[in-house]
Amino acid sequence: MAEVRFERVSKSYGATGSSGSSGGRAAVIEDLNLRVRDQEFLALVGPSGCGKSTALRMIAGLEEITAGDLFIGDRRVNDVAPKDRDIAMVFQNYALYPHMTVYDNLAFGLELRRVSRDEIGRRVRQAAQTLGIGAYLQRKPRELSGGQRQRVALGRALVREPQVFLLDEPLSNLDAKLRVQTRAEISRLHQATMTTFVYVTHDQVEAMTMGDRIAVLNAGAIQQLGSPRELYDQPANLFVAGFIGSPAMNFFTARLTQRSDGGARLRLGAGGAATLTVRGATAEQAARHTLATDGGRPVIVGARPEDFRLADAADADDDEATLTGLVEVVEHLGNELLIYVRLPGAMIPEQVKQVSAQDDALVSIGATGDQAGAASGAPAVASGPTTIVRLASDASVRPGDRVRLHADTARLHLFDPGAATRL
Repeated sequence: MAEVRFERVSKSYGATGSSGSSGGRAAVIEDLNLRVRDQEFLALVGPSGCGKSTALRMIAGLEEITAGDLFIGDRRVNDVAPKDRDIAMVFQNYALYPHMTVYDNLAFGLELRRVSRDEIGRRVRQAAQTLGIGAYLQRKPRELSGGQRQRVALGRALVREPQVFLLDEPLSNLDAKLRVQTRAEISRLHQATMTTFVYVTHDQVEAMTMGDRIAVLNAGAIQQLGSPRELYDQPANLFVAGFIGSPAMNFFTARLTQRSDGGARLRLGAGGAATLTVRGATAEQAARHTLATDGGRPVIVGARPEDFRLADAADADDDEATLTGLVEVVEHLGNELLIYVRLPGAMIPEQVKQVSAQDDALVSIGATGDQAGAASGAPAVASGPTTIVRLASDASVRPGDRVRLHADTARLHLFDPGAATRL
């Protein structure tokens, strides 16, 4: 077993200039520093094109490193051939030999390395037992289901008994049920072997459920590295906040202002269409950074779908923790209900790029009041992006309903609009 270390690693494509400069090169990864601990399951997650598969292929030796150093254990492997790195890789496609039996597919790599016949038999039987494919050893790949083929691909890596397992989106070709099943099998495989795993995926649910730690990548740079709980509860920036979590975090434009009693409140949307008094950890965050000012500091507010609930009679005297909105869509998921509601100040993270932290236009993005509602005397409702709220499955809500939502203001997240980072 071994750790993997990236030390200021960069990867660029394209031709260099005559002076050796990389002015015409396209950088995929720049100055990557990352340590994968021995026996750790690290998930690399991010959108398409973020550089996660490139990083994995550099570990495997399938991509050359433009700059920096890569270590597997104590050995620098920049110039070590893939076959000599003592790694095993599982790709998105199964890449099985169709004319060979399952046994022969599992044994083929060991035969090339001139492992003894008895040792090959032992490793193949052990891998087949671990993955539950012992009954299929004499079948051809065409006689197997997609999930069984993927287990054979995992087994082919397992028999190598490598220092590091590399998995590049191995579940992408499976249906939803098989993805859940195979996800659990890969986790059990890691626990059984206690080998270092580096797992690449674009699916944050896979990363959250499997990884000991998660590295979130975007544009070739690590946005945040930490445990699933750390990324979910304390996202470092707007990108991580919007990427981790299903459904994603909701965002609102707001101004953080000072209360007369020394506390702080959030005025959401244009003209403070709605107000929330912050409490608990959010209030401590505001006080710690002296964010609340008399004039109001522009902030981006993040709220998870589960941080709302339908307001009840007990919330009647707590107007500064409730929001009124119009329900557009209701999704029944059996164990829960997701409702899409128009609320004041709702926005998407990409809109932050349109304005600066000092620009008054920030609080008007996606925050135009519902004129019909205002004319009728009802509270204003935003006409921008919708907010997703997670409710109990027995909640009685229909499209077109106007609902009052109680927000858990102690669990809100505050971000700097200019830097898009957590405050």
